[in-house]
Amino acid sequence: MNIEKALQERSQQACELCKATENLNVYTLQPSKKIDLTDSIYACQTCTSQIENSDLINPNHWRCLNDSMWSEFFPVQIIAWRMLNRVTSAGWSQDLIDMMYLDDETLELAKALGDGVEEGTKLIHRDVNGVILETGDSVVLIKDLKVKGTSMVAKQGTAVRRISLDHENETYIEGKVDGKHIVIITQYVKKL
Repeated sequence: MNIEKALQERSQQACELCKATENLNVYTLQPSKKIDLTDSIYACQTCTSQIENSDLINPNHWRCLNDSMWSEFFPVQIIAWRMLNRVTSAGWSQDLIDMMYLDDETLELAKALGDGVEEGTKLIHRDVNGVILETGDSVVLIKDLKVKGTSMVAKQGTAVRRISLDHENETYIEGKVDGKHIVIITQYVKKL
């Protein structure tokens, strides 16, 4: 059974966040190293567009999380926690955050993108030109890099797509080069 069919069955053909029944697609949590049921949800276009672009967030749309935050599925809980933390200016969301319980491992995954962290303490990843990097961005290597522990050399000009950020060190990002998952220092990349 493919992932979309499994998610349709799990969600009963409705958005796992707001229960909409139109324009539904598989949405994979970021950062993600694989795409499967443990890190994907079935969500509507309205929800996914607001998850991916904070400029589009409508706090009233996310009142739906009052129900979906209690989902038994970890990816739904993680997105609910992240979005509640993104709309704290609305006032009502902090009450829901206070009621919500995530085990330590799930909470760590939820915080991986910096949600729920005070602005002054967030790690900001920047490329060689000072441009802010975000999870899912694409970068290009600006010089040949030897990959430690292998004989591989990542060549200058190589594009690395769908990067993930190290949430403990702002100088490291992760991505795939020639099918190998590697850590790259941000001073050697330029955002595409």
